[in-house]
Amino acid sequence: MRAAVEGLATPDPLGRRLPAVYAADDLAQRLTGAYDQVIAPVHVTLDSLWAYFDPALAPPDFVDWLGGWVAAGGPPDGAGDDRRRVVAGAVARHRVRGTAAALAEEVRLATGLATEIVESGGTTWSATPGGELPGSPEPALTVRIRVAEPGPALAARLRAVIEANRPAHVPYTVEVLPPDGGPATGGAR
Repeated sequence: MRAAVEGLATPDPLGRRLPAVYAADDLAQRLTGAYDQVIAPVHVTLDSLWAYFDPALAPPDFVDWLGGWVAAGGPPDGAGDDRRRVVAGAVARHRVRGTAAALAEEVRLATGLATEIVESGGTTWSATPGGELPGSPEPALTVRIRVAEPGPALAARLRAVIEANRPAHVPYTVEVLPPDGGPATGGAR
């Protein structure tokens, strides 16, 4: 955490701002010097404020705050460089939020698992009118993951990520498959 830094000088000592009568007053200069010690980290922070908003340069605890500010997702306890990459990529992921690719990426960031997303919608074009429409008229979303030992913590994390990143009107189903492709476990939502 950022706090008072021993020996950090302020670029603008308060003692210089006092009226001339106090310039040589030892008590006034020591008192304002104590304030300078408290204010010096604020000056340093403000002088380098731009760096706090760059995930590559920000202090580690500030990266977590910045991640919350931009809704970066991913595990909040990720390793330093991984967390910085997740926060830095948040804006790009928000551009495609609600798509199958974005949901798969959010699940991968949160769980570390590759994900298969099957959705009911589709798009096409035709040079002739009256062509068959793709997809299903009922919205649906299936999220498939493959993991050797699914646990309740993984299921809870997975559902939280899906709830936060799927289109709100689309019901979803989670299928947890073993790595070898055996029968699925999971349920509709």
